[in-house]
Amino acid sequence: MKNFLKIKHSTLIAITISIVFCLSCKGENETDILKIGLAEEPRTLNVWLASDANSKKILSQIYQPLYMSEPATQKLIPWLAKEHPVYNPETISYTVTLRKAKWSDGTDLTSKDVVFTANIIKDFRVPLFASKWDFVKKVEIIDKQTVRFYLTKPMAIFLTRTLTGPVVQKKEWEKIVQIAKKKEKPLKTLLNHKIEKPVGSGPFVLKEWRKGSYLYLKKNTYFFGEGIIISGFKLGPFLDAIIFKIFGTSDVAILALKKGTIDMFWKGIQPGYLADLQQNSDIRIFFSEKSALYFMGFNLRKPPFNDINLRRAAAAVIDRNFIVSRILQNYGTKLFSIVPLENKFWCCQDVDHYCESHPRDKRILLAYKTLRNAGYTWKISPVDLDGNIVEGKGIRTPNGKPMERFTILTPPADYDPHRAMSGMIIQEWFRDLGIPAYSRPMSFGSLLQTVKTKHNFEAFILGYGKLSLDPDYVRIFFHSKNDKPRGWNMSGYRNPCFDRLADQSKTTIDPNQRKKLLFKMQKMISRDLPYIPLYTPKLIEAVRKGKFTGWVEMQNGIGNIWSFCMLKPDHHTKKSF
Repeated sequence: MKNFLKIKHSTLIAITISIVFCLSCKGENETDILKIGLAEEPRTLNVWLASDANSKKILSQIYQPLYMSEPATQKLIPWLAKEHPVYNPETISYTVTLRKAKWSDGTDLTSKDVVFTANIIKDFRVPLFASKWDFVKKVEIIDKQTVRFYLTKPMAIFLTRTLTGPVVQKKEWEKIVQIAKKKEKPLKTLLNHKIEKPVGSGPFVLKEWRKGSYLYLKKNTYFFGEGIIISGFKLGPFLDAIIFKIFGTSDVAILALKKGTIDMFWKGIQPGYLADLQQNSDIRIFFSEKSALYFMGFNLRKPPFNDINLRRAAAAVIDRNFIVSRILQNYGTKLFSIVPLENKFWCCQDVDHYCESHPRDKRILLAYKTLRNAGYTWKISPVDLDGNIVEGKGIRTPNGKPMERFTILTPPADYDPHRAMSGMIIQEWFRDLGIPAYSRPMSFGSLLQTVKTKHNFEAFILGYGKLSLDPDYVRIFFHSKNDKPRGWNMSGYRNPCFDRLADQSKTTIDPNQRKKLLFKMQKMISRDLPYIPLYTPKLIEAVRKGKFTGWVEMQNGIGNIWSFCMLKPDHHTKKSF
């Protein structure tokens, strides 16, 4: 009865949203409106505060960068910029020329807006962007369409990270900034400012946001890209509008997709839904590579995982083949380096695979030998005198004391079943060695607070679902200066040799020279194991067939600005309401 009521409730939600939206879009050609399902409400439309995926999805249609990656090769191409930047090694400066573009209110986008954006980030040290701008000494206006960036020293990430951030309108933000600077806490004031109708330069502009129901984005008639060819694509948008409907759960959103209430569910679909969706002739499934890292991390600041031998034994018993085949149902790839295999140029494959090809018994044997040689003992050894694998019990650390039970923290199953299940199976693999491991799901917010802020943990399983194609995160995740509360070095890894290579990689402009440094850094992490890389999941997405043509497939999926600039409605299909 409860399941029946749940289904009826889900159906009612989908129908109610559709009716409300129809009333809002009265007068629009419904077939020219793309309907996208979101599992959660965006948290904010303040671009300086937006760190959640759903806020970024909305804002990516509104605010635009100077440069972005093109779909086929992921190479950086001019977007708001007219051409590639011109570098002057004598002054360590880059000169950028802008396209002729307008804001969604019809005013010109000029170099004043670019300089203003840079000054906001630098003056307020906006957390989401500050590290990408610390090395920018100043930004100056050359003329209305030309801006010059002066750096304190050459920086590898300037092009890939600094110039790919959003540009905001000076006219919209100037008064907000002036007020914030007069407050006792300027940054807090800036971040807490509520933006209801952002002025942007992207293909769409927000028309209405009905909290808990939908966001309605209209085509931006001033979009600079309409009708021009960039990277071989003649851009639109060819849609009148996009509606983002809020569903709350994947179950309800997928039901709406099957019924035709939405045209796309903009979230990775769990493999458990696939069989049902693949039987529906009206639905098309896309499989995309992700630039993602899912891993097991350790706290190197305290026992038991401050011992590298225990971390290496852990790496030996973890069976990635099982995780990918049984938990991910083969919709993923095994991961051995911190840089995903899909990032072909930067990924070092010459790292230790730790018993990858070995069966279970040999894994346990090798892990046992690693621990035994390091001085660990057992009340009952996991390997008996005849070399047989038995149930190990009562492991003692090299100082002779019993190893205390420890916890592997994971997100809950309703947030990410893959990570939750991985924690449970790794717990069992540890116990094969007599190691007292216990997997514990924890709400995602509490998990981050425990791991990143309090550092009160032994081990955890987390992931980065959308890593930058620039691998500077290898430096950021493991540099000792980031071992601090809320810092990116969650494991507490400290290695002066790594730090020197990391600092050098940051200022090495030549990609091939930088690649050599990054490869050395990846090998160090593989040897020292503050993290054990586990897998990169496939991104599975689903859309309605026959409604729109022009989906652009690229790494990290079809939910990208290229798709939304290229999609064209098929006016020969029936209306979905």
